[in-house]
Amino acid sequence: MFAKALGIRLFLSELKVMFTRRRTWAMLAAIALIPILLAVAVALSSERLAPGEGPPFLAQVTQNGLFTGFTAMLLALPLFLPLTVSVVAGDTIAGEAGLGTLRYLLISPVGRVRLLVMKYLASLVFILAGTFTLMIAGAAIGAILFPVGPVTLLSGFTISIFEAFGRMALVALYTTVSLSGMAAVGLFISTLTTVPVGAMTATLVTSGVSNILGNIPQLEWMHSWLFTYYWLDFADLLRAPIEWGSMLNNIVLQLGWIAVFGALAYGRFTTKDILS
Repeated sequence: MFAKALGIRLFLSELKVMFTRRRTWAMLAAIALIPILLAVAVALSSERLAPGEGPPFLAQVTQNGLFTGFTAMLLALPLFLPLTVSVVAGDTIAGEAGLGTLRYLLISPVGRVRLLVMKYLASLVFILAGTFTLMIAGAAIGAILFPVGPVTLLSGFTISIFEAFGRMALVALYTTVSLSGMAAVGLFISTLTTVPVGAMTATLVTSGVSNILGNIPQLEWMHSWLFTYYWLDFADLLRAPIEWGSMLNNIVLQLGWIAVFGALAYGRFTTKDILS
């Protein structure tokens, strides 16, 4: 019972530290700016794109403001969201080690495994906050600048605004799952160094490398193993009926990355000399 209570207190403490940092709120604000800048740029543009031109869903933004969030997610996934994940995940252990606070955390009856798990779960909470921030900001600015009404899905079926909000939540959850594997990679890299910036940079580089490998036809055999492979497949949630295949495959893939790099982080962290 004590260990359970200690774990909850540690998790709440991690969330408190994370969400009282100016950096965290600055990143969430920057995420919210993505759909806002997109919507403003489209509203001020005199040129209207034909269907199929520009990023997916961009042509639908002026017809229905609820598509702002979906389009912004497509634009943010390749670089900006991974950037914020690399900052948070890369700082999990390396940040504490760099500040000299890691040894004091471990002197208390916390345990290295519990600390690793709580740090990782806190990074997932940030990812969830970021994806929902993007979708909510997209829906809000879209409603202000463009008409809002029933949403016509990719399959041609029309759903109500209420159902569209449900699809937005699913897209945010899907993206959180998609980035969970990268967060595990960042957690492992963070155990290798006491320099947070180095861990953040290395984590972001892994995302870039994965994206590059995923675009090389000669390495097609490898593509389905890359943690970035299903990132943009949230479009399957915008069909009727929803195609759950990509979601399930993505969950399995990300769980594999979490298991592998979680084990590597465990192996490194539990054998690392921190208290000396």
